[in-house]
Amino acid sequence: MGIKITLIGAGSGIFSLNLIKDMCLSKYLDGSTLCMMDINEKKLNTAYTLCSRWAEEIGIKFSITKTLDRREALKGADFVIDTAMPGGYDYMIDGWNIAKKWGYNFGGSQHIVHDESFWINFHQLQLMESIYLDMQEICPNAWLILVSNPVMAATTYLYRKYPNIKLIGMCHGSTNARNLAFLMGLDLKKVSYECPGVNHFLWLNRFEYEGKDAFPLLDKWIDEEFDKYYEEHHTPSSKLSPKALDLYRKYGVFPIGDTCVPGGGSWGHFYHTSPEVEKKWNEDPTGWYLDYFERSRNGVAEMERIAFDTSKKVSDSYKLQRSPEPMIPVIEALAFDAELKIVINTINDKGYVEGVPLDFECEVPTIVSARGIQPLHTKPLPKPLQAWMMRDRIAPVNMELYAYTSHSREALIDLICMDPWTKTREQAEGLLNDILDMPFNAPMKEYYK
Repeated sequence: MGIKITLIGAGSGIFSLNLIKDMCLSKYLDGSTLCMMDINEKKLNTAYTLCSRWAEEIGIKFSITKTLDRREALKGADFVIDTAMPGGYDYMIDGWNIAKKWGYNFGGSQHIVHDESFWINFHQLQLMESIYLDMQEICPNAWLILVSNPVMAATTYLYRKYPNIKLIGMCHGSTNARNLAFLMGLDLKKVSYECPGVNHFLWLNRFEYEGKDAFPLLDKWIDEEFDKYYEEHHTPSSKLSPKALDLYRKYGVFPIGDTCVPGGGSWGHFYHTSPEVEKKWNEDPTGWYLDYFERSRNGVAEMERIAFDTSKKVSDSYKLQRSPEPMIPVIEALAFDAELKIVINTINDKGYVEGVPLDFECEVPTIVSARGIQPLHTKPLPKPLQAWMMRDRIAPVNMELYAYTSHSREALIDLICMDPWTKTREQAEGLLNDILDMPFNAPMKEYYK
């Protein structure tokens, strides 16, 4: 008997297509249903047309439906995947432009000039909670899988308010540890690793090859191969960069995924204090995001072209191979007891990551099966990184959630004051006033009135 997977925010065409690919390659999902839901009819139709044509060409054994009605999409759902983002990137970028006028910039700014901006997070928290409340009424036994940011803040908030929630936060940043091992020329079947932390702050602190410590192999590769690799492949603000190596030398553990790149807020701020400093480390978060948005726009245009060009097969453009997304393997493990070890975001209630509060999110390796999720205890990060994690990642989220749950405008100003680019409280107040005056943020302005 099949299951029903509901995808909220299905207008994100590439993600939807990756989900279809992974469902096609699953040996468990025959007879299942994927319900694609979005409030943007044009984007939904494009994604649905693209996925339906591609799936028909390769002969799927599950059904695909679409709807603009979220409550309809939730009926009978066993798993709900949230990839939605109210307003898309436009309102985030509009807010960034306001922030830059007030002296804020990329580089260590976790809640302002970053894709977890506090005004975007407000709308996301509202949406995510409303989805969960609808689920409790319509499909109370379903799992909610959060993919959209802010995974860290939302996982923390929802677990605190609803302790029995069936929730998993997903982010594939931890897979970069495998990429690093691959670049080193290691046989991935003989590699094991651990990179605990909180979302967008992960560090490779256990790395083994054939059962032995692999950090000496990493040191050797850096000494002998890194310069050549970087000369051939380097781009500004890349995951494998002089900045990443410098952090490794400082702390003895390697930054993984979005930890120190623009996708995670370009931690730490001391690499971004001036254009001269950024040039030294070949860091360019502004250029990184401009390129990211350009690639996203081009990708959307390409999907629209392929979806409605009936003169060619969709499968000529998108091949049948597994995506790097972890959602379908997690669903297989939970629904069909296909036990899996995978990194997820969950609550740190049993102290899986040292230095993270017990009521806060953590990102850890987990055994997933029909029994649910069983997080594993991890090797502690170095004490200095635990301190940075508390200062730059955990404390601001706690401040943000306090502001949100208490409707406190003053706490929201305190959150802005925690940003490394804030020099005065007047600067923070000015920024907040202008952000709340954005038409998109009218509900937020009323909420914090």
